[in-house]
Amino acid sequence: MFSKILIANRGEIAVRIIRTCREMGIAAVAVYSAADATAQHVWLADEAECIGPAPAAESYLCIDKLIEVAVRRGCAAVHPGYGFLAENGDLAAAVAAAGLTFIGPTAETIRVMGSKTAARALMQAAGVPVAPGYQEGGADDELLAAALRIGFPLLVKAAAGGGGKGMRVVRTAAELPAALQSARREAQNAFGSDALFLERMLERPRHIEFQILGDQHGNIVHLFERDCSIQRRHQKIIEETPATDFPDELSQRMGAAAVAAARAVAYQNAGTVEFLVDPQHNFYFLEMNTRLQVEHPITELVTGIDLVRAQIQVAAGQPLPFTQADVRQRGHAIECRIYAEDAAHGFLPSTGVLHVVKEPVGPGIRVDSGIASGDVVAHHYDPMLAKLIVLAADRPAAIQKLQQALQQYVLLGEPITNLPFLQQILAHPAFAQGNITTDFIDRHMTEEPLKVETPPDAVLIAAAVAELLRSASPTAVDAQAGGDPYSPWITNPGFRLGGCANG
Repeated sequence: MFSKILIANRGEIAVRIIRTCREMGIAAVAVYSAADATAQHVWLADEAECIGPAPAAESYLCIDKLIEVAVRRGCAAVHPGYGFLAENGDLAAAVAAAGLTFIGPTAETIRVMGSKTAARALMQAAGVPVAPGYQEGGADDELLAAALRIGFPLLVKAAAGGGGKGMRVVRTAAELPAALQSARREAQNAFGSDALFLERMLERPRHIEFQILGDQHGNIVHLFERDCSIQRRHQKIIEETPATDFPDELSQRMGAAAVAAARAVAYQNAGTVEFLVDPQHNFYFLEMNTRLQVEHPITELVTGIDLVRAQIQVAAGQPLPFTQADVRQRGHAIECRIYAEDAAHGFLPSTGVLHVVKEPVGPGIRVDSGIASGDVVAHHYDPMLAKLIVLAADRPAAIQKLQQALQQYVLLGEPITNLPFLQQILAHPAFAQGNITTDFIDRHMTEEPLKVETPPDAVLIAAAVAELLRSASPTAVDAQAGGDPYSPWITNPGFRLGGCANG
């Protein structure tokens, strides 16, 4: 087993990985940008090192810096988390070239499945259903001719894409030229490639994904489905498992297809096979995410399997400690993603100081977070702050518990958050009925202006004063200074040996 692991990420996922490392007796090394000098993952790690200024391109996305820190700090392995370089084959290759272990699939697998067109072709060969489409690429006139053969509506997608970037909905041939132009531009900026492909658009589908695990000994299992249909701008915000109104027979067929997809690339470590399901229960391969997913906690809660621990064990060469027959589900789990964004104005990211952060607690409530009172939400990174996850005996009980937990969640400060928006979704009758499709927000949440209750000025002022008093008052660290008013431990300016906390 590894004695020390570098975590090539930040925020709540870095904190999440540190937690499991600590339980396994593994030392965790964090990296951080100058903007993250006082971030929670930095202070929780056993070691931490600054790797550059705030922009991700000069810090978290620098493969050479990450490898240099890992080697110098004596790490045996690198965990990429998700986002940033998690699905970058170059990082996996660089880690291997440095004599370290990449906690994830092989570089070849990442590269093959990172190309949506190559993945479609591979899935077709493996007998996994794919939606009608055109993946040969080419100039705009070739794509137009293919679109006429496929029929409308259809989706224009980035071949190297994900997260909804480079995706356009096209309902008529007249709309296609402009959609191709804008999709190419966005894909080039986001992924460094303007290659596109076409796929027939399913009306009102569900987004169902299967968690998979594979080891280095040829064993592959799935850990059942997650329904990720509640999305804004093609990005998930609420996920749950088991999927509601989802026949066992369909779950079994899709699980078998997910395992077949993984076997087609000799998959190792944790991954996710995503499908779209139409109202008639026909399902089609969407993509494979060659990493841990943001929504992995709901699977952990219903199966009792620590996916990060499993990732580390598999990377260390250990076989999976269970078979498909051993995996069971208990209860119902739902996750909400907490974002610093203004849902009433196009989900625009929101920044500023979080004066007070108070998380809900209680049986069956889990919060994966990378924030604390006094933290600054900057514009440099993804606006997701935390994840609120609940487990209950059944879906109605889980919805009720999640609603109560959201009401108890306190995030006071300058950033606007999506807490009220999440509460409105959970309170909607269609959600309670399980009438969930990927267009849920467009159909149900735009009927009237979003009501966002702003805390009274007195509450914000009290929160700011409390934060000032807290930062100015003696702390446990002050006490350790022996009452010396000139001790360097009286203040906490963010200084780190060898670091760049101040710039």
